[in-house]
Amino acid sequence: MIELAELVGERLVIGIPGTTITPEIVRHFQELHAGGLILYRINFESPQQVKKLISDLEEALGRRLLVMADHEGGRVIMFREGITVFPDNLAVGTAGKIEYARRQGEIEAQELRRLGLDVNLGPVLDVLTAVYSPNIGIRSYGEDWRVVAEMGAARITAMQQHGLSACAKHFPGKGHAPVDAHLGLPVIPSTWEEMEAVHLQPFIKAIEAGVDLVMSSHPYYPQLDPGPHRIATFSRRIIYDYLRKELNFQGVIASDDLEMGAIKAICPIGEAGVLATQAGHDLLLVCHDLEAQKEVFGALLEAYKSQRLPLRELEESVARINRLKLKREKRFAGGEPAAEPEGPILAARICRESVQVLQDKRKLLPLKPGKKSLAVIFPQFSRLDTKIMIEKEVLQEKEFVRREFQKFDLNPEIQIVAIDPAAAEIQDAVRLAQKSDLTILFCYDAHLYPADKKLLDALQEATKDLVVDLLRDPYDAEFIHEGVACLTDFGWRACQIKAAIARMCS
Repeated sequence: MIELAELVGERLVIGIPGTTITPEIVRHFQELHAGGLILYRINFESPQQVKKLISDLEEALGRRLLVMADHEGGRVIMFREGITVFPDNLAVGTAGKIEYARRQGEIEAQELRRLGLDVNLGPVLDVLTAVYSPNIGIRSYGEDWRVVAEMGAARITAMQQHGLSACAKHFPGKGHAPVDAHLGLPVIPSTWEEMEAVHLQPFIKAIEAGVDLVMSSHPYYPQLDPGPHRIATFSRRIIYDYLRKELNFQGVIASDDLEMGAIKAICPIGEAGVLATQAGHDLLLVCHDLEAQKEVFGALLEAYKSQRLPLRELEESVARINRLKLKREKRFAGGEPAAEPEGPILAARICRESVQVLQDKRKLLPLKPGKKSLAVIFPQFSRLDTKIMIEKEVLQEKEFVRREFQKFDLNPEIQIVAIDPAAAEIQDAVRLAQKSDLTILFCYDAHLYPADKKLLDALQEATKDLVVDLLRDPYDAEFIHEGVACLTDFGWRACQIKAAIARMCS
């Protein structure tokens, strides 16, 4: 007979530090009986190393894990090699071809299965609105729920046909959340009628397409469940009554990371695990903190022993999780890790077709080779590399930028500035712009970083001829002055930056 602790552990998906399996990590998994492993940037050095990490852990435990990662494309990618770096969903949605989303699903399934993954925690099915979206933004396919639904369903179907489970997120939809749930508690006042008319539609389509998992998130929807602190993660009305029963979703329901700021604003993480379980989740994600993972396990175990949580629902959840695991007989399928040859070609095509010139009244574009001096101000992405995946070719920012402009016979003077630039860097950028005939600013995010806004404003005041490429969410367009040329590539991956430079120059 399976012990209670083993059943409880099957619900846990946990992250680990480092790139190798230590005796301490093995002991931690054994103590928690954890059934799932989520991989992050900090766990990756190379494809072979990731394969060894997974193999070593499963061999030490003597059991199969459910292995997953956030591999949305664009902003959210964990692996540097062995995969195709696709642009953000908003670029795919702007390109507008459902076939692109379908083919992306096929390619990422083949690539991730070679690395040993069972689940891709994507695609994002949140629908954008006119409201500023600090967390979703370019991760969404767009403002038209029909496009979001069709693109999401096509990608999900293709992904799962090629052996990788997909996860539709973030139920019931938070594209209009005014706060990033990683940092605080978003409050979304939408009614059931509004949600069903727009934000729930992509999830309904995903369920019809047979998606294996649905992930919830942490906003508070007072019109959907008015209970105090009844965020979606803790709402049985939203998760069990609506998703499980009314929508008849038979797959696995996963929480978002319980370590986020929205959770911390309400209760301790152990209690959060119990409340999320009461709401109807099968899998609980506790992604970074080993002590937090222990707290969730201990709180769940005690809740079942005291009968605060029903054993019947635990058994039903574990049965769903086991059915998910049984969908894959092999850990590593399809050969040695490698990006599909068609992947970069498709990614480049999507990027070319999605770049948009938002304004250019003075006809500064396209740039022409000649005697005019050109300045480029570009973010120091390499400083982010310890936290998020930065492509190798972008790590040497100056060389990357110079090489791309030289393809068009342009040789700019380049200044690299911090993501959140200091006052001295802004002054240096202004001086460079003032001595140049034309300046190009690659703007990372003027909404999110106040210093980035100061850099943008200073350059707009200091230079007559300015071109701004919006690298993250296009909301920064509202800060652009009338005489400035502005375009967006809906992201900052290498393929997107290359497409933006090509659009500037041709």
